[in-house]
Amino acid sequence: MSPVGPAQGGAEGGKCSVVTLSGPPGSGTTTAARLVAAETGLKYVNTGAIFRDMARERGMTLNDFGKLANENPEIDLELDDRQVAIARAGGILLEGRLAGFMVRRAGISAVKVCLVAPREARMQRVSSRDRLDFHEAMRLSEEREADERTRFIEFYGYDLLDTSIYDLVLDSSLLSPEEISRRIVAMLRERS
Repeated sequence: MSPVGPAQGGAEGGKCSVVTLSGPPGSGTTTAARLVAAETGLKYVNTGAIFRDMARERGMTLNDFGKLANENPEIDLELDDRQVAIARAGGILLEGRLAGFMVRRAGISAVKVCLVAPREARMQRVSSRDRLDFHEAMRLSEEREADERTRFIEFYGYDLLDTSIYDLVLDSSLLSPEEISRRIVAMLRERS
């Protein structure tokens, strides 16, 4: 498999001040996002941090807030609104599972990047990062990814497996984080 996939999504000309980086757990989005942000000077924002801020604002633990979010679609809508507002401000590298979809839906010009990797490679990373047994990481990931995929299809009509909205799709099992960063930065320079 080639490390670079189809570039179909398309940011509209001019200098791009919004970059999104999406991908499943263990695909390397956080590492790549930090490297790209450091190289470009874009402000790095992780949607997980926005979610944690929302929990803190309500005086709730992350687990309790997560349970509340599962029962209340308003939480997802608020998170969506915050992501879009941050992206509209520009100068942002927004990392999150739905970041590319959200900016596209909002009509915000952005370079949208997706990292992919085979499940086994991703679960090796997750088990190492989270200090989990590989098989436990695999089991938890399968549940989480199936739940998220179903929820996002039902709630947004968007399938997380659809990479056609992205400008650049990279297989992180075939590239180092530094090479991923170089390719993203090169694409940004081509478009500016």
